[in-house]
Amino acid sequence: MYFVFLVRGISQWALRLLPSGRKPVLRATRAILAATWYCMFTLPSYAAADYAVKGHANEGKKADSFILRAGYFEGEKIPYRRDAVPLLLASADDTSRREPVASGNFRSGMVVLYPELGEPYRSIFIKIVEGIENKVGSRLVVYPVGANTDVDVLNTVLKRQGAKVVIALGRQGLQTASLLDKELAIVASGVVSVPDNDARYAATLSLTPDPTLLFARLKGLLPAVKRVYVIYDPQKSEWLIRHAREAAKLHNIELVGYEARDLGTAARTYEQVLQVADGKRDAIWLPQDSTTVDENTILPLVLRESWSRSVPVFSSSFIHVKKGVLFALYPNNLELGRSLGEVGLSLLAGDTGKKGMMPLRDVFTAVNVRTAGHIGLRLGYQQQKGFDAVFPEP
Repeated sequence: MYFVFLVRGISQWALRLLPSGRKPVLRATRAILAATWYCMFTLPSYAAADYAVKGHANEGKKADSFILRAGYFEGEKIPYRRDAVPLLLASADDTSRREPVASGNFRSGMVVLYPELGEPYRSIFIKIVEGIENKVGSRLVVYPVGANTDVDVLNTVLKRQGAKVVIALGRQGLQTASLLDKELAIVASGVVSVPDNDARYAATLSLTPDPTLLFARLKGLLPAVKRVYVIYDPQKSEWLIRHAREAAKLHNIELVGYEARDLGTAARTYEQVLQVADGKRDAIWLPQDSTTVDENTILPLVLRESWSRSVPVFSSSFIHVKKGVLFALYPNNLELGRSLGEVGLSLLAGDTGKKGMMPLRDVFTAVNVRTAGHIGLRLGYQQQKGFDAVFPEP
């Protein structure tokens, strides 16, 4: 055992001194040292697992405590030794805990990268991971990543374990995945949109709802609506507006889009639209666009003017319904996870799949009955049961 610690210490010391350049020789040397370090941690890990399986609780707890203390390397929060032991020890104490730590197994050939963020985002990613694992049918290896994650070391671990598909969650997860070996297939989510360059590497399921579903719900509530106004920043939402134009045709809606590349232009455009909008046949759509849908300036303006003119407004953001928007679609994170798992399984089966941004189809629906009543839409008890969230809350 002392030999193990000696080799581990030497390899870790050498890695810290070795520059992190991109030259082949440096990368190969770092990979060899990282693999050596990894092996030296794997040996005690399997010993701890063996204790747990054989029922030696006291010894197992001591070994698990050692794993927790020693499982971090060079400041990187990638606990390598936990991916060797599928939380056998931790699960003995609390089988109900579902935290996204680097645990699980590689048997599926699939791993998940997620950004280290606080609540409420952490709970969202936990629920997505739960959905992925439900679809795949096994617990996956889940790695937290940050801006300082050593991609070379992560590549070494994934290669060693035979990973073939990476599911990247959040912007940081996608950025890290885009730097991994190109042989790995990538599917991503947990983002509203990504630059075109990043979208080329992965099939990305956006958090913004599919316009087809939005327009279907709109027509179900207000069949007389024939025209929808939307104001958007083309740098962020052009991909979504392309989908929306096709969806509008399917529902016999005229989609009138105005580009706005800054907040001032967006505010002036909303004022102009609200002056001409007809509450009986027009509606306004608020997309998830940080340029044109500002919470402090644009939203109060739109809510105030649309209320006074009885113009229906619908949104792609849950929080807007609480503030007075008629209805919104928002992510069903468990089902989103299952969809990601399905895409991952198809990639494992050899399907190259479609790359680029795709709108979200796994959604819940929220409605504001006070706003509905104000524009003459009466929603009875049975109709309200068709929504997942109703505001104001009773």
